[in-house]
Amino acid sequence: MTNHWFRRVWPIALWQLKQDRVRIPVWIISFLAVTVTTVTLFESLYPSAEDRMQLAHSVVNPAITALLGPAYGVDNYDVGAILAHQMLLLTAVVVAVMSILIVTRHTREDEEEGRAELISSLPVGRLSNLVSTLLVQLIVYITLSLLVGIALVSINIPTVTVEGSFLYGAALGVTGFFFAAVTAVMAQLSETARGTVGLSFAVLLTFYLIRAIGDVSYDPLSWFSPLGWMLESRVFVENNWWMIVLVFGVAVLIAMFAMYLNAIRDVGAGLLPSKSGKSHASKWLKSPLGFTIRMQRTSILAWSIGMFVFGATYGSVLVETDTYVAEIEIMAQMLGEDLGTGIELIEQFIVMLGVIISIAATIPMILSVYRLSKEEKNNRIEQVVATALSRRKLLGSYVVTALIVSLLVMGSAAFGMALAGTLTLDELAFSTAFNAIIVYLPATWIMIGLAALFVGLGKWKGLTWLYLGYAFIVVYLGGILEFPSWMKSLSPYELVPGLPVEEMNWVALFSLLMIFVALIIMSLQVYAKRDLRG
Repeated sequence: MTNHWFRRVWPIALWQLKQDRVRIPVWIISFLAVTVTTVTLFESLYPSAEDRMQLAHSVVNPAITALLGPAYGVDNYDVGAILAHQMLLLTAVVVAVMSILIVTRHTREDEEEGRAELISSLPVGRLSNLVSTLLVQLIVYITLSLLVGIALVSINIPTVTVEGSFLYGAALGVTGFFFAAVTAVMAQLSETARGTVGLSFAVLLTFYLIRAIGDVSYDPLSWFSPLGWMLESRVFVENNWWMIVLVFGVAVLIAMFAMYLNAIRDVGAGLLPSKSGKSHASKWLKSPLGFTIRMQRTSILAWSIGMFVFGATYGSVLVETDTYVAEIEIMAQMLGEDLGTGIELIEQFIVMLGVIISIAATIPMILSVYRLSKEEKNNRIEQVVATALSRRKLLGSYVVTALIVSLLVMGSAAFGMALAGTLTLDELAFSTAFNAIIVYLPATWIMIGLAALFVGLGKWKGLTWLYLGYAFIVVYLGGILEFPSWMKSLSPYELVPGLPVEEMNWVALFSLLMIFVALIIMSLQVYAKRDLRG
């Protein structure tokens, strides 16, 4: 009976690994590079005990606790304790995102595109595909845990102990596997890949908020979040391995529940009831733009809410700017020279937050445009362009949708930061925080134009993500690594005036707008002429 349910698990697992032979190594190498670079920077930025104690005093406040988790070992805030407090939670969240995307791809997305049905037609077990996905994730996170531990040990920093290094890696690994199991459950509940991703991200955000509220105001509440359990391991301070075992044990139970749900449902169906639509489509829904927005409305709403929370979270930190920025050397280097005091320092901090938030908000805009490429890949575009609808109008509807997304997500983030900032700071004007984010709209439109151009060409779409990553590195590490001005000028975000510190530069914004228009014109031309690919 067991063989009947799990037949040919390993061949399917090897096939999935082959599919992700580029994607998974890139994720793992990125985590290793960020971890090693960060701990090296911490050692160089805080060489003395006095520097580290100044940092310890600045991080013991509710805003930082909500963002990063409670600070452990502040009485002896060495490099290991700094790394665990400053980076563990944020890195674990990104690892969870990796799990959600990869598991969704091999479960619900495979069912949507018909690959799961092809696999099921072979002599395989009913649960083989799901078990293979979870098995691959387990192998990936064991590998990630070991490599992170080995990388930290190899740096040879006395306070970054061997036990703590491997516990740090294990904390990331079990978090990844936990959300792999959660996503496997969501894949059984939802009947679409978008719904699976949306539900999984909702669970991740809920656990993050529960942990944040618990850490700040009511400690027992943090025990209702696996992120809170993971942080209770107190890496490099107490090294509580049993908390990691707890997270892994619960993850295994959730994975078994996902297998049960997979066994009782039909392939292609979801266990959550689907809402029946109207009998007749409205005039708006019959238009290309209306249909495009309708297909993306769930993700648009989710990203708008998420960016509001993101902006509000950073807005709540503004009240602690004097202690958080003035006493942390890395933050001072990021803000540049000539640091002000009081409201001037807060405004400098707002400028940095504005560009970081705008880069994050660019992600759903690119995804909105790339949705057309996915439709083409799934052979659904031929039926559309066979009608009287032109290709230019089709691509234009996705570009307009991305522009609407830009207004919603940027507006939500700006409103969230401005609202939270003005509630905690009487001297901060609402328009100051709001405009600091909205001013970056033309820079985000450049990314929309690039995404549209690569969709028009039908290739090289990964370059848009690479360019966005470059822009983030320039913003986040440009001051620390002292990048030359020409490298910074290659990023559209660096061409935007940093309000409220800098004067408004309408010429720069108009230039970005003209570049965007040129990119859209080129994308419409090449998309209208090239052959469609399935």
